[in-house]
Order: sequence, then structure tokens, then C-alpha cells
Amino acid sequence: MKKEMAFNEIIRKVRKDLFGKGPERIRTVFIENMAITTMHGNLTSTEKFISQNEEGRKMVHNARTQLIQDWYDQEVPPGLEDLVGAKLTHLFSDIKVDQDMAVSVFIFEHPIV
Repeated sequence: MKKEMAFNEIIRKVRKDLFGKGPERIRTVFIENMAITTMHGNLTSTEKFISQNEEGRKMVHNARTQLIQDWYDQEVPPGLEDLVGAKLTHLFSDIKVDQDMAVSVFIFEHPIV
């Protein structure tokens, strides 16, 4: 369980640094070579305001998913690969803006040890 908690803290810090706010609740499950992370309470006050209509929700969704994917394409958070004992190869991430819930699936080169 300690590994999941340490993983969560790395992910929370990335999101806080990128968006100015980290998730209020975060949970990670390791399965073979994947880490599946669910996050609740992600949106900033500004994002909540913007997402009051469909166009705003789409804008927040696109900005959040694209920014996360682009960031991970350029940089792996310090300590992440050392923690799980494998190289990160892919990240899939999405957010349901109206429910303020996000999920990320991290795929690593080898099973997580």
C-alpha cells in the first residue's frame, strides 16, 4: 500500500504544479504493467465557472486532457519510474468535467514490482 500512496503523491504534485490545484481524493491500483489512477475534486474554481455550459465543459475537458498528455510526452515525473521499477511507455487520461472525476492509465514497460 505504501507504493500506491507514494505514486499518488507524485501524481498529485504534477497536477497541482500544472493546474494550481491537485485532486482532493486520489486512488491508484497496480495491475501487471499498469497503474490505474482515479481522481476526484480536480477542477479549480475558474474551471468550475467556465464549465457551467456545454461549450465551457468541452473547453475544460480538452485543455485538461491535452495538457496532461503533452506534459507526460515531454517529461516523466521525477521518481515515478524508480518507484514502480519500470519505464513509462504510455499514458491515457480523461476527465468527466460535470462529475469532476478524472482517470489516468499509466502503462509501463514491465510489470510493476
